[in-house]
Amino acid sequence: MQLNELTKIPERDQHPKLTKVLAQFNKLLAELRKKELPEKSVIAINREIDKINTVSGSEKKLKRQLSRTQSAILKEIEKEANLVTKNHYRNTWLAVGMAAFGIPLGVAFGLSLGNMAFLGIGLPIGLAVGLAIGTGMDKKAAEEGRQLDVEIAY
Repeated sequence: MQLNELTKIPERDQHPKLTKVLAQFNKLLAELRKKELPEKSVIAINREIDKINTVSGSEKKLKRQLSRTQSAILKEIEKEANLVTKNHYRNTWLAVGMAAFGIPLGVAFGLSLGNMAFLGIGLPIGLAVGLAIGTGMDKKAAEEGRQLDVEIAY
């Protein structure tokens, strides 16, 4: 089963920001067409593409729908086909590292030194730990062929 195409509307090319978002979305679809996806995922992705094709109205409304659709597609392919975009794990683990490792380490430093001003020391440590874990997971995904050749900019 094939993925649907976005309908071309000349008015969409007049807005530079919308053109950039559409180009990113089309690149994601092109990468997905190269992969063998489960039929369940293809049906879900086609349903999301049809939502975009039916949107009429302002540039803002279309951009919002594109963003929602892109997020839904990425969740679907990660869950069903175990595919991720470039730097997916790095971006995810950066925040997790700061929250799960950085803040507790900062509290530990602050309490041990008797000055809670040292709370901020843990954040860069957590950031580095998160980046290291995420980068390692991204490399593993690339080696296993589970990484799409597209980086999503939100």
